[in-house]
Amino acid sequence: MPERTSEEWERVLWKRKKYPDNLVPATFLSSLSKNPNFKPYTYWSLVQASCAIDQHLATIYTFLTVFVHLKERYLDARLLVWISVCGFIIGYASWELLCCYGLGEANQSTGRAKAIKSSILTFLALMSLSPVLRTLTAATSSDSIWALSAGLFVLNALLADYTALKHEDRHRERLTSVLSMNAAISSSVVLASRLSDDLSVFALMLFSVQLFALFPIMRRHLQNGPAILQVPMTSVLCSSSIFLAAPLSTSVMYLFIITFVFVTFVAPGVLVWAQRYKNEIRGSWDPAVPKVNMKDSSSI
Repeated sequence: MPERTSEEWERVLWKRKKYPDNLVPATFLSSLSKNPNFKPYTYWSLVQASCAIDQHLATIYTFLTVFVHLKERYLDARLLVWISVCGFIIGYASWELLCCYGLGEANQSTGRAKAIKSSILTFLALMSLSPVLRTLTAATSSDSIWALSAGLFVLNALLADYTALKHEDRHRERLTSVLSMNAAISSSVVLASRLSDDLSVFALMLFSVQLFALFPIMRRHLQNGPAILQVPMTSVLCSSSIFLAAPLSTSVMYLFIITFVFVTFVAPGVLVWAQRYKNEIRGSWDPAVPKVNMKDSSSI
């Protein structure tokens, strides 16, 4: 153990000191702190936060079950078109209602006209591209299509933005959100190419645009609202996907239920249990963090 000196120890190297460089002062561990920025999670707050993940997974499951219903001709494509149109009208009315309560971005008359124009153009574009999309992967085997679609939907779920949409970010989208939407639409395109007629392709693509392009925006806005809205919306979406999967496969239905239960109740419990083992140590040996005084622009 090196001999200590009476001179006060300082953490500097540019001064010439009497004590050796390997001196360990008595105050070395005085600034030791554990988990200084740690905020413990609570179980029910995590359960509430998991609603956004459940809603997103439910939209993927709903789309897949609707695709199988169309492919097996259990569902009329014309009915799906009407469901999509009615869903768009209800969603737009809900958006206007959110604007009245300050949860959405207020739309002026020009904004409404632009939204209606974009909707009509999207509708016509999908209708005109349906024959092309139906034969897009004619030379590709179905096994490759299923694998590609599964990979794209996994990518969509991993890159999706599950946070609430903040006011300052309403005109900006994260790169991961854009990539997530592109992955879902691409997966919808390759799945639609397995359908037998143009109307089914058009109906499925119209349905996918609403689920993966429009609904996430609405969902992120609703996350800024009362927490009580998340529970019924999550229940409706999850129940719909389970109800659609029931006549197709009992195993798939149970898989959906297990996934929802795990994400909603098991995963938050595991995270709460694991946070007790978090042990981040901070002390004088850490690199110094510069502190810059922020001044108001008026005082500059």
